Amino acid sequence: MRILTPSTRVFLTLTTLTLAYNIHAQDQNLTLNQDPKFEQLLNDKRKINTSISTNDTYRIQIFSGKSDEAKKTLTDFKREFYAVDGTIIFNTPNYKVIVGNFKTRIEAERNLAEIKKKYKSVFLLKPGK
Repeated sequence: MRILTPSTRVFLTLTTLTLAYNIHAQDQNLTLNQDPKFEQLLNDKRKINTSISTNDTYRIQIFSGKSDEAKKTLTDFKREFYAVDGTIIFNTPNYKVIVGNFKTRIEAERNLAEIKKKYKSVFLLKPGK
């Protein structure tokens, strides 16, 4: 191993410090061009996620069965009860059509009575179920 002279050591140290000082790896500005539809999709996904949550609201289950029948039931329901939102949840082995997002039990039971006129096997889902 060769030992460097003091003047060579100083020269190399100063050269390294000068080069390190002039390195600017993080000084660039980044411009991101995002499709406006992406933000719309994120908002739609957030809305879907909040409507699926059953932790703090009463919901009504109007159907449990095969996928095609669940889709048809939800479409028919939305046509007749357009003010009440609904979704299909897969719970092995059945697809369940869950509707409503009622804050109180009284509100849920009033809607349950109306929905029972059209759909026979409906029942109330309590919060947290």
